[in-house]
Amino acid sequence: MDTTDPDIYFDDSGVCNHCHYFDLHAKQVWDPTPNGKSKLDKIVLDIKEKNKNKRYDCILGLSGGLDSSYVALVIKEYNLRALAVHVDGGWNSELAVSNIQTIIEYCGFDLHTYVVNWETMRNLQLAYFKSGVSNLDVPQDHVFFAVLHSEALAYKCNVFISGGNVATESVFPQNWHGDAMDRINLIDINRTHGNGSLKDYKTISFLDWHILFRLRGFYQLRPLNYLPYGVQIAKTKLSEIGWRAYPRKHGESIFTKFFQNYFLPTRFGYDKRLPHLSSRILSGDISRQHAIELLSEPLYDEKELLEDKDYIAKKLGITINELNSFLYIPKKDYSQYKNWDSRVNALRYCSSLFRQFKRFLK
Repeated sequence: MDTTDPDIYFDDSGVCNHCHYFDLHAKQVWDPTPNGKSKLDKIVLDIKEKNKNKRYDCILGLSGGLDSSYVALVIKEYNLRALAVHVDGGWNSELAVSNIQTIIEYCGFDLHTYVVNWETMRNLQLAYFKSGVSNLDVPQDHVFFAVLHSEALAYKCNVFISGGNVATESVFPQNWHGDAMDRINLIDINRTHGNGSLKDYKTISFLDWHILFRLRGFYQLRPLNYLPYGVQIAKTKLSEIGWRAYPRKHGESIFTKFFQNYFLPTRFGYDKRLPHLSSRILSGDISRQHAIELLSEPLYDEKELLEDKDYIAKKLGITINELNSFLYIPKKDYSQYKNWDSRVNALRYCSSLFRQFKRFLK
């Protein structure tokens, strides 16, 4: 990591706050040992028992990417009855479609594919370009979980299986982006810069996300935090069933690939390889020297970038010059638009008071 994270700081021995966070917090939920496997075994048995009279044990969001594909193999080995949900936001690569099909055929899961209304998605995507904020992936990220939440309600299934993991995702600069689940922020950006309504776009409210999610008994299980996991482990296992690796991270989405590997580092100086590789160093998945060597490689092949720019511009209904112009408009922080930060802070304050009250009663 470097000072593109405005909050980074180092102690007297030169160790940064991300490393301290990993040691003090991330390691508490990461146990890739036989003990961790034993914990996961018990969790799965409990899930099966509680859901034995339901159609599904769990909901799995499946993008076709490395983590979600690998975790699908894990829960298949546990014989969990999963409903796989894929949200097609209009940016799937051909390889992603093929990999999703490979996973479903191998695992035998039911698959529900939700196709986002393209005109609505296109307008929202352009609104985010015009907004000046850093996270242009919010339109995809938000609807992805909103659809998962909707499916969970429909099937009365309270367990969300996630491929998220400490081994490859423990480091992330919080100031790079706002909360992708912030419906208030999304609606205001669309109202300010968009050219259409969001009636055909699923969202999730503050009440659902921050309060009812827990009250309904929903929780997210991250099986990869209980098992040995790394990029090569996943690629090796997945290749055995015919899944094919992407040339670069997030290659399952043409837009996310363009956004993370070109637009974000070019406009904001945020290279997402830094937190990703830092996470892998901390978990022992890669050496620091190897990470530095990987960082020396170009983010994009020049020919591929031109092809992706052309594709994205045409799909959005704009010219390449218009697409390029978004690199130079005034930058804005997400907080310059309406958001739910004050509500989140109020909820945290109330939770803190409640915890203190409970301790007092004891």
